[in-house]
Order: sequence, then structure tokens, then C-alpha cells
Amino acid sequence: MSRRADRLFQIAELLRGRRLTTAQQLAEWLRVSQRTVYRDVRDLQLSGVPIEGEAGIGYRLSRSASLPPLTFTAEELAALAAGARMIETWGGAALASGARSALAKVASAMPADKRATLERLAVFAPSFHIDREFSEKVDTLHRAVDTRHIVSFAYRDRQGACTQRRIWPLSLVYWGGRWTVGAWCELRGDFRNFDIAQMTHVEQNETFPDIEGRRLADYLRRVEAPSESHASRARTPAKT
Repeated sequence: MSRRADRLFQIAELLRGRRLTTAQQLAEWLRVSQRTVYRDVRDLQLSGVPIEGEAGIGYRLSRSASLPPLTFTAEELAALAAGARMIETWGGAALASGARSALAKVASAMPADKRATLERLAVFAPSFHIDREFSEKVDTLHRAVDTRHIVSFAYRDRQGACTQRRIWPLSLVYWGGRWTVGAWCELRGDFRNFDIAQMTHVEQNETFPDIEGRRLADYLRRVEAPSESHASRARTPAKT
């Protein structure tokens, strides 16, 4: 398989099962320019691969797409196992259960030598130091993002100021030992990030409507905006 053919297949695989992937992300993962990604995606679309989206926003593979069965290298299996163990520790109970179940299904479909790769992986993520209340908050916010429910909570920012908030949760972001939720904040009338560890009395409320300007795509455009003032407002949990 040629290098370009291999890259086209990789793009399709990377888009499979993901909600939205930007050209910048693909370029970084594949170590090519964004211009190359745009050309490859266009060629895949012209060849009939059902890729949805547009430049500047992101791409995803249509759920109706049919690709060959997945195969994994030893490195890919090790990455999957390590990621599953980390999410078991740092995610909520639902994510932890999903990680264990998914890894078990992958292992059951692998030949003996590949299963051995999973079993001997010496990468661990101890969970004894994780507070149960924190995991429950991650679970609540995960459900709210998935089902589009407004969340109310008390929040203490980095300066120690306390406020009551109602947000439209759009995404969860893991920073390595720290989770934040990206959301539309009713109090500020703008996008904000919130450190989950600083949220208390978290409650799920009614569903929020689908309004242009307050969607996940709008939030991602704000995060990726070239203007430093806009980008910092969306990225920095302290400015809440």
C-alpha cells in the first residue's frame, strides 16, 4: 500500500465513531499539513466515502459508512489498554464500566498473541485516591452532555469567589488528573469552562434547546479562534 493510500485509510479510520474531528487534529496525528488533509478529505468524498462536515468546523464519518473490520497492531492494543485503565480511574462509573466492557470485547476478538499483549501491559492507574463524589459528578455531567440537560451547581473559582450557575453542558475535557466541562453559561451569557473539582451540589435539570450560536460547533470555533482574547475566554476556567 502506498503512503498516500495508507494515509487515506487512516483518515477514514480516525473519523469512524468520532463526533467531530478538525483538520488541524488530523494534520497533527498524521504529521502532514492541513492543506494535505483538506485535499485528502475532498478526494475521499469524491470517491464516495460518506464524510460529513466542512473546513474550519470539522469532519465525521457518516454512520451509514461501511469499512473493513478493524485490526490492531501491538502498539495500538497497548494504547487502548492503557487508555481504558486510565478512564477506569479518572472517569465516572459509567465511563469506567464502558471502558472495561469495550476492552473485554476487543480482547475476545483478538488472536492469542494479541490477547497476551493486553494481559502483560505493565501500565497501571491506581484508583484508591479518587474521591467517590468526584466520580459521581463526572457521571452526572457525562449524562447531561449526552442528553442535553441543563446542570445547576455552586462554583468556586480560582480567586475563591462563589456563584450559583446554570449551564448548557457541551463537552467534557480531561487535562490529566483534572476534568473540565465546556458549556454555555446562563449567568454570563457566553461560553465558559468549569473545573469539575470546584463544582458542588451538581443537579441535572430540564433539557436545553438547540439554538444557533450555542452549539458544540460554536464552542469549538471559539476555542480555536485566532483572537487571543476570545480563545483565552473559552479555554481558561478561571475566567468564569
